[in-house]
Amino acid sequence: QVHLVESGGGVVQPGGSLRLSCTASERAISSSPMGWFRQEPGNDRTFVAGMSWTGHNTYYADSAKGRFTISRDDTKDTLWLQMNRLQPEDTAVYFCAASDYRINSRIFTNWNDYHYWGQGTQVTVSS
Repeated sequence: QVHLVESGGGVVQPGGSLRLSCTASERAISSSPMGWFRQEPGNDRTFVAGMSWTGHNTYYADSAKGRFTISRDDTKDTLWLQMNRLQPEDTAVYFCAASDYRINSRIFTNWNDYHYWGQGTQVTVSS
């Protein structure tokens, strides 16, 4: 069983930045396709950004393109989500997820393709 732990959420003003981090136990971050999702109350969990297990490929939801960056530090075994120019509509609980599907450099955008989830970290963008 892989346990994921997110941190870095908080309250930020519109236009501000936050960096979320995700660490894993029982498995290295670098051995799995990874993704970031977010969920607003009453809504389904939606894809934000993903990285292939090789680390060579990344993919973003339209809402995240140009503002968010997914990355990982293999020396620290940590996945990051740098979020810039945050807006109130980015307010949500953010989750990192790991998949067991190591298929070349594929990135998964469907939450059903992920097998392990963290507990989530709240991001609130408000003035």
